[in-house]
Amino acid sequence: MTRTPIRKARVRVVMHWYLRGSVLQQTVEGGCNAVETHLEVESDAPPEKVAQVIRCAKQGCFAEQLVQRPVPLTSTIQVNGAAFDLADYPPSARP
Repeated sequence: MTRTPIRKARVRVVMHWYLRGSVLQQTVEGGCNAVETHLEVESDAPPEKVAQVIRCAKQGCFAEQLVQRPVPLTSTIQVNGAAFDLADYPPSARP
């Protein structure tokens, strides 16, 4: 802990999502165009101390770190309680 007095801190994370394409045509695609974080801090501490706290907060922010340092995604599927592999069922031809 830095023992920097912070009276109030508030963070808001905004993610700009999109969804496009067609389920019927098997072209559906979802994703994220941008992520914004908005931090408001109230403190009587010297600015350099507040900056130190803010840097630590940003380094510990899950949203910021996931975007800056993507991680491998592991995905499992079960259908009716049994393992299901999509590779066993290639997409049907699009109309």
